[in-house]
Amino acid sequence: MTSMSEHFTSEFFAGNRARLRGLFSGTAPIVLVANGLLQRGADSTFPFQQDATFWYLTGIDEPDVVMVLDKDKEYLIVPKRIGSRATFDGTIDDSALVRQSGIATILNEDEGWKQLSSRLRKVKHVATLPASPKYVEQYGMFTNPARGHLMRKMKAENRDLELLDLSQHLARMRMIKQPLEISALQRAVDITIDSLKDTLKPAKRSKYIYEYEIEADLTRGFRARGGRGHAFEPIVAAGKRACTLHNVANNGALSADELLLCDVGAEYSHYAADITRTVSLSSPSRRQEAVFETVLEVQEYAKSLLRPGVLLKDYEQKVEQYIGEKLRALGLVKTVDHDSVSKYYPHATSHFLGLNVHDVGDYERPLEPGVVLTVEPGIYIPKEAIGVRIEDDVLVTDSGIRVLSDRLPRILV
Repeated sequence: MTSMSEHFTSEFFAGNRARLRGLFSGTAPIVLVANGLLQRGADSTFPFQQDATFWYLTGIDEPDVVMVLDKDKEYLIVPKRIGSRATFDGTIDDSALVRQSGIATILNEDEGWKQLSSRLRKVKHVATLPASPKYVEQYGMFTNPARGHLMRKMKAENRDLELLDLSQHLARMRMIKQPLEISALQRAVDITIDSLKDTLKPAKRSKYIYEYEIEADLTRGFRARGGRGHAFEPIVAAGKRACTLHNVANNGALSADELLLCDVGAEYSHYAADITRTVSLSSPSRRQEAVFETVLEVQEYAKSLLRPGVLLKDYEQKVEQYIGEKLRALGLVKTVDHDSVSKYYPHATSHFLGLNVHDVGDYERPLEPGVVLTVEPGIYIPKEAIGVRIEDDVLVTDSGIRVLSDRLPRILV
């Protein structure tokens, strides 16, 4: 099996820090923090997931570490692990942090905060990433509290400290993928393709009884082929369940007359694939075929629009108009307007892809070579128990796009 960290050495992370220093022309210290562990129950935690930007700048997969870039200095502040935590979780190997990040100075919590606090008391500004709201109503989720904790700790040293937001600089950096990142993304895509091909081959799919059996085989496939696992909660949904966009229960019984939607992606070296295929569990009806072919046509149209200089807002409007005409041809809408279309197509066609499956990026900035996007139109008709989505991952090139997932057929049977 190939190592999951083979792509990235300290030179990659040091280069990202140098680029950030170049974009941020101020003299304020830059201070960023790793994610913290989150409680699962009692004294157990959820599997640790690093803050993507912190990893992008350091390559470090440990919680609670603080990175400081200050003039010509850079150092890491490493938290203490004492008592039972050191016994169960192990201690942090400082030399490994140096090798991975390329940051030579590692300070323990007391030494590091003594040095940082002295500096914070002398400056008016510190550059960082702002804390997320504690609770995001739109998604019904609580957020990792690490950034908020860092803000409070810095403000305790200097209550007049003003925070400079690095979000736009870092979003634009991460939006344009470097060759190593494209290689990792392609590997994640290839792992996903090979696992889907194996799991959804016609002779095999007819033997599944429950959605979770398919999820389990995909999980095995991702790990066996060198992936870390799923880049996001997999969606394996048949029939009407496929009309719930993020149906992640994956526990429904399968019926031969249904279509099966699989929206999955392997994670490789922190980078995410995101591919959707919809297949028939037996012989599709004419109506199912018509909806599938319509989504396929919409995806081809959407891909034809993507090239450098395109604004995603304009692109989404064109795709919505096009799919609206197709919905009218299917007898689903009488007039093509946003409200009518969104009843059957309630999501965007594309999002940025990278370290996060819904990656950061500037949606107001024209596309440039090096941007990686999904292209994922869909049509969802709950009353007919038909949900179809077809999703591929594409790289914007100098002249158009390259479909990273082109090796995976888009067929219904």
